[in-house]
Amino acid sequence: MPEIPELQHVAQVLTTQLAGRTVTGVDIQQPIVIRLPREDFEAGLLGARFRTVRRNGKFLLMETDRDSVMAVNPMLNGRFQWIDGPDGTRKTHARTCFTLRFKSDADGEGTDSEFGIRYIDERYLGKVYLVDSEDLDQVPVLSEQGPDALDPALDQGAFLKRLKRHRGQVKNTLVNARFIAGIGNAYSDEILFQAGIHPFAKVSGLDEPRRLRLYESIQETLDWASSIAAEEIGNRIDRKPRDFLRVHRKGGQPCPRCSRPISEVSPNRRITSFCRNCQPE
Repeated sequence: MPEIPELQHVAQVLTTQLAGRTVTGVDIQQPIVIRLPREDFEAGLLGARFRTVRRNGKFLLMETDRDSVMAVNPMLNGRFQWIDGPDGTRKTHARTCFTLRFKSDADGEGTDSEFGIRYIDERYLGKVYLVDSEDLDQVPVLSEQGPDALDPALDQGAFLKRLKRHRGQVKNTLVNARFIAGIGNAYSDEILFQAGIHPFAKVSGLDEPRRLRLYESIQETLDWASSIAAEEIGNRIDRKPRDFLRVHRKGGQPCPRCSRPISEVSPNRRITSFCRNCQPE
């Protein structure tokens, strides 16, 4: 599942590449991910010009000059991939859901070479919406989530206040978008390792110093990972580098701190990786 570090960079790359470009073609291969009639999706995008792309939680919000937003929730496997162009591919992909083609109107003539982008989703679990900007609060999940984990307004005090409302396991709380948005299975493991907190510890059992450490670890881990992800992804926005992670999916490997084997368990079919020595119960 793409999370803040990958999606933050993807949003920046998409803004750089798509801002000012006009959609010249819309080709829908798997309409199951598109949460509106295909003819409305096509008509809403064809001829539109993208302005900017921003991230909110795990959503990519692609704003157009029609005061509309294509809101993309990639879920587990959704991702964009360039086709043609220096960073693209001409190979087909069996799990392509839709393709957008563009030209640049920078010179008013559209003389720049055309290129495209496609949305791929191996499990067809992602959801794509096209709504008026003023109706973003009607997009499911997006409308229900808490503040973004990197929202400047989510300072230490605001975080602690929200945390007081939760009593369950700390990892479950971190991945709950109603608490804070943008953290998933992988980076919750990394955050808790950084904080030295056991993933199955109860929030209600965390004392004030550990709650503060959890807040700090969220900021530290996401900043650290975002920098590395940006470097490794570059313009290849279909990549999801995770090899640099310290504990997630590293079960049996030595802990980077104490060298003891990293534990890995799968309650509720969700892999959780942690060090029993560095993250005691």
